[in-house]
Amino acid sequence: MPYFDTASAAPLHPVARQALLAALDEGWADPARLYREGRRARLLLDAAREAAAEAVGCRPDELTFTPSGTLAVHSGISGALAGRRRVGRHLVVSSVEHSSVLHSAATHEALGGSVSEVPVDRSGAVSAAAYAAVLREDTALACLQSANHEVGTEQPVAGVAEVCRAAGVPLLVDAAQSLGREPVPEGWSLLTGSAHKWGGPSGVGLLAVRKGVRFAVQGPADERESGRAAGFENLPAVVAAAASLRAVRAEAAAESVRLRALVDRIRATVPELVPDVEVVGDPVRRLPHLVTFSCLYVDGETLLHELDRAGFSVSSGSSCTSSTLTPSHVLRAMGVLSEGNVRVSLPNGTSGQDVDRFLEVLPRVVAEVRERLGAPVGPPRETAPAGTRVVDALGKRCPIPVIELAKVIGDVPVGGTVTVLSDDEAARLDIPAWCAMREQEYVGEEPADRGSAYVVRRLS
Repeated sequence: MPYFDTASAAPLHPVARQALLAALDEGWADPARLYREGRRARLLLDAAREAAAEAVGCRPDELTFTPSGTLAVHSGISGALAGRRRVGRHLVVSSVEHSSVLHSAATHEALGGSVSEVPVDRSGAVSAAAYAAVLREDTALACLQSANHEVGTEQPVAGVAEVCRAAGVPLLVDAAQSLGREPVPEGWSLLTGSAHKWGGPSGVGLLAVRKGVRFAVQGPADERESGRAAGFENLPAVVAAAASLRAVRAEAAAESVRLRALVDRIRATVPELVPDVEVVGDPVRRLPHLVTFSCLYVDGETLLHELDRAGFSVSSGSSCTSSTLTPSHVLRAMGVLSEGNVRVSLPNGTSGQDVDRFLEVLPRVVAEVRERLGAPVGPPRETAPAGTRVVDALGKRCPIPVIELAKVIGDVPVGGTVTVLSDDEAARLDIPAWCAMREQEYVGEEPADRGSAYVVRRLS
């Protein structure tokens, strides 16, 4: 069964498994103790730190192992903000950061700090100029991911780092998605990563803080990991994480070329095989193993279940697969279609045969889901005399409001309008996206007694 969700968690690398088993026998003692077993454990911990620091491009004493990548982000942001509190309490993040960054920003704001979100373009990328425009005298920290976890778009880290350096603002780079696959971006002041993203064991993150960056650890003091990560180190997992990071980075150059070719095949072939699909993310400046596309008139949760039944493990940023029933903050920030969203992220070793079989299965699965939902087939019907229509889609979730719009657009003449009443948050994103794909005019959103009224004018 092909596993195509390595952006969530990569399969354990063989080197990680070997290192983990060996360290279970040799690294169980307290590395802070001076007796034989403790010294042996300390040697393993020091070697792991040196290997990880070499892969990241920092000094060993600049790198801390944490219990997770999320905690590395939280600790990095809180520590940098506290260390520069005399400068100010202004934090800058992009609108498509990982939730761990956005949750830290929300906590900072709740405690009286200020936060600026830098918007992205339709490919999901920020610009250095946009970061420069929001930096202030009281900016304590800026954050930017190396590459987006949902759509794979690589960010201009070096350019943003340059404007931050000119302003005297440290830059925290969340490199979780790229650390095992791409060269480490230049110019960072703090960097975070997560072992389960590159084939290491879960429960290990890393936080690197450059010398000279003001940093004040938050929370109760602890003597381990320079006080930056409290508690006894999970030494076997740390050893396995460092060993696998070194291994995947050694394999990355060759494997990235191969996986990029497979993803290029998916990007080019899916729109040819499946009608009404939007492939999102930058087509060139992107991670080599990841592609995301959205299918009109498809329930994302059903689509993922059907692909799972067909033998493919994929994920989604669609609102239909979220417990909150709200669109992915990444897709919303990009202004792209969110319904029927599929993220394919290929692990190392994925075969061309597996990709071909996925491309063979996908059109049938999408067609079956659309038929089940009663989605329209073909172009709009010939115009009817009525000049306007109102579609009541209140209480109905994605993709039903868009399906109902598509069914009735042919009931109005060219120049006529259709008003869709919807209380589904996804409609705010998906109806304009449908208009762009169908070359109809999105007039705008109007207030309604319940939800919102979305007005569409028929152009063809």
